[in-house]
Amino acid sequence: MQFDFPCEVIREGEAVLAVPKLSAFKREPWEYAPCKAPVFYNPVMRLNRDIAVIAVQVFQEMIGRGIVIAEPLAGSGVRGIRFALEVDGVEHVYMNDINPLAHKMADYNVEMNGLRGRVTVVNEDANLFLSRHSAPNKRFDFIDLDPFGSPVCFLDSAIRALKDGGLLALTATDMAPLCGIHPRVALRKYGGLPLRTEYCHEIALRLLIGALAMTAAKYETGIKILFSHKTNHYVRAYAQIIRGAGNADKSIRQMGYILHCFSCFYRETVQGIAPLLNGKCSECGSPMKVAGPLWLGRLSDAAFCERMENKALLNRRLDARAKRIILLVKAEADAPATYFVIDKISDKLGLTVPSRERVMKRLVQKGFRVWPTHFHPCGIKTDAPASVVVESVRQLAR
Repeated sequence: MQFDFPCEVIREGEAVLAVPKLSAFKREPWEYAPCKAPVFYNPVMRLNRDIAVIAVQVFQEMIGRGIVIAEPLAGSGVRGIRFALEVDGVEHVYMNDINPLAHKMADYNVEMNGLRGRVTVVNEDANLFLSRHSAPNKRFDFIDLDPFGSPVCFLDSAIRALKDGGLLALTATDMAPLCGIHPRVALRKYGGLPLRTEYCHEIALRLLIGALAMTAAKYETGIKILFSHKTNHYVRAYAQIIRGAGNADKSIRQMGYILHCFSCFYRETVQGIAPLLNGKCSECGSPMKVAGPLWLGRLSDAAFCERMENKALLNRRLDARAKRIILLVKAEADAPATYFVIDKISDKLGLTVPSRERVMKRLVQKGFRVWPTHFHPCGIKTDAPASVVVESVRQLAR
């Protein structure tokens, strides 16, 4: 290999790749090796990339023509190369990274996988790269933003560089601000306030999508969320971009707030950017805390999820965790916003913890709909009021 730092060859999906040997750059057990390496490569994100391949396969089949893909933050090139190898109908992939060593490694990997001519590797700033493709005849069908941290600084240029009906995938790994540990940082970056609730991961995802919706609206563009999930240390969304002022207005109407009572688990959603927010909980009278403005629309499209599920079931090499995430996201596609965590309720009430299945069964017996959620292994989504959920947990604990 032509690199002056420790490397190794790995296989991921159908790709064979040269990547930094991360163990050589980790001095202490707590250090995050991908950030120490000269070129960014994170093996933990393979699950993210597995799901991305499935989503892009379904999207390509959905639009029924060849597609052009861009990865503005390519690192070693693993994601873009997998798209070129594993997604039918990909005409060309453009990979970019501002790091000259990443550009060199990605280019080496393109050659090693026999993709010269189908994959172009660029070495410049990501926003400059995207802006060069903002003209109507240069735009992409799919852009994948997977930064280390927040993607918000790339949203404007990515939206301009997408064709009408194109797909934008974006990852946010800055979970501390998004989950309410640093609320002012979240407000600055995403334009909304988070809350440290038991369903803070869903709030994080809705803040990310809300930031995208409001950014797209500046360009008279609406969004349709086809798939989204929270996994490990990040949230991820796949949004179809739909041009037109009317579509932008439709997306804005799906923005609003989540009001939460920390005393009795009551929560409600309020649509609108500037609504009149009630300061008292209607159940117990305690002060309500507010998250938002954020996205209150659906987090996934059931039909798109079903096609992803069918595609995943046919892929024998796909990680079982990816299949499970797709299945759970599909199941809760039509569920209401927020979820309840059974052990959090039990802990607050000083009760033994009933199983999630028993709580779900009890709520169904009471005439309510209920869904398990991929956000939390002990979480449920339901149209039952918080008081009914709490009382069901109390009854089962007895």
